[in-house]
Amino acid sequence: ISLAALLGNGLILSAIACDHHLHTPMHFFLLNLSLTDLGSICTTVPKAMHNSLWGTTTISYMGCVAQLFLFAFFMSAEFYLLTLMCYDRYVAICKPLHYGTLLGSRACAHMAAAAWASGFLTALLHTANTFSLPLCQGNVLGQFFCELPQILKLSCSKSYLRVVGLLSVSASLTFGCFVFMVFSYVQIFRAVLRIPSEQGRHKAFSTCLPHLAVVSLFIGTSFFAYLKLPSISSPYLDLVMSVFYSVVSPTLNPLIYSLRNKELKNAL
Repeated sequence: ISLAALLGNGLILSAIACDHHLHTPMHFFLLNLSLTDLGSICTTVPKAMHNSLWGTTTISYMGCVAQLFLFAFFMSAEFYLLTLMCYDRYVAICKPLHYGTLLGSRACAHMAAAAWASGFLTALLHTANTFSLPLCQGNVLGQFFCELPQILKLSCSKSYLRVVGLLSVSASLTFGCFVFMVFSYVQIFRAVLRIPSEQGRHKAFSTCLPHLAVVSLFIGTSFFAYLKLPSISSPYLDLVMSVFYSVVSPTLNPLIYSLRNKELKNAL
């Protein structure tokens, strides 16, 4: 699965970088999304494969810090990029006459840089707060990589209130982005349904449905992994959900985007 993810995202990066027909805002954000997918795969899978091949189950303290930071960085940046891609689709369909003004090359570069910077800041805050906690429950993680919820389980129960506060702020920001995407898609579908020709509606839907599928997959698996009820939690379920949102989702993203994108398929 990880090799498929590396190949798929690598092909998308190469196609968008080499084909000048794909130098558009939509494909620029898709290129950045593929970078986050590659980053998240390369953060978790190599160490897990090393442990599997050598029959070990250990990671150093600094290795765990780096892994948590990088994974949080790429996942946060991916979510912000998905929000920007939703804005791109909203402007393209609901405000087509202003598309060149609102999504010029400089504006796209600034928005992508803001997404990466926000992801970096989010990861830095979470990593610093998490590893400032004393660990009272041993040092054994029930996961194949250093995942935030698993580390919090090892911390002293009275010491992680500030981390919970930071998680609440992050959840509020995430919810705000989610509400923005829902509002945007409501406006998009209303605009698409007003298009008189069936061919026009089909073309509009074909540009939106891949993004909607990727967003649903990313948010659904991530929210279930982090916000599921303790009553339905189990080590096996935690492992399955972690594999799904950290490995399977980045593998499916290139396939989802390339299936209905004629320009991208031709470039590939």
